[in-house]
Amino acid sequence: MDYYLKTSKLSVGYNGKPIVKDIEFGVGKGEILTLIGPNGSGKSTILKSITRQLEVVSGTVFIGENDLKDINYKDMAKKVSVLLTERVRPELLTCHDVVALGRYPYTGKMGILGKEDEKIIYESMEMVGILSLKNRDFQKLSDGQKQRVLLARAICQKPEVLVLDEPTSYLDIKYKIELLEVLKRMAKTEKVAVILSLHEIELAGKISDKVLCVKGENISCYGTPKEVFKKSIIMDLFDIDEDAFKMYFSKVDFYG
Repeated sequence: MDYYLKTSKLSVGYNGKPIVKDIEFGVGKGEILTLIGPNGSGKSTILKSITRQLEVVSGTVFIGENDLKDINYKDMAKKVSVLLTERVRPELLTCHDVVALGRYPYTGKMGILGKEDEKIIYESMEMVGILSLKNRDFQKLSDGQKQRVLLARAICQKPEVLVLDEPTSYLDIKYKIELLEVLKRMAKTEKVAVILSLHEIELAGKISDKVLCVKGENISCYGTPKEVFKKSIIMDLFDIDEDAFKMYFSKVDFYG
């Protein structure tokens, strides 16, 4: 498998102190990699580090043949689109304006949108079902609506890698499923490498090509859903007993 984004002996953390060490994974164009694990285990820190939101402690992130640290910010903006959990508060912008921000890596210094840019903006909004919100004030939307607008902005960027931190937060089940279906379709048709974190492991098992289990200082497991979604692995990952497993994961497809 030719991986488009991959890590080598990666350690991530804050102020030079590692939280998670020796992270090794790869994701190819057209694939979806999902990070799962307890709250506070380091999933967001990994995602921020592979998108240069945080400086890596040690090791290397490769995008294509290039070391992440050698890619300039303009090229980075064209290659990688990011949707993190931090609240975005654009003042006095419509939903169209927010989605259009995804085109600015391509518009030059004046930031003027052309016909092709507007076409991509329209298609991105249509893809996530928010055309009816086009002229609405972004700040007056519900959290779930805002999440879909921000996803359209990320898609509008036409990235080669799309990184999302808990994108299903604030969404009801209908929109969770629709959003993940959009990601799955985008990965396959646009040949985008998608990396995301999810709390809902039952959904992770259905959309992922690879799953990365994050716990403590190390990656506890990495592989296909069939390799990862086993009773013993999930019980250990979330530190739960047999009764809790039966209660919370009875509807998840497991493979042993």
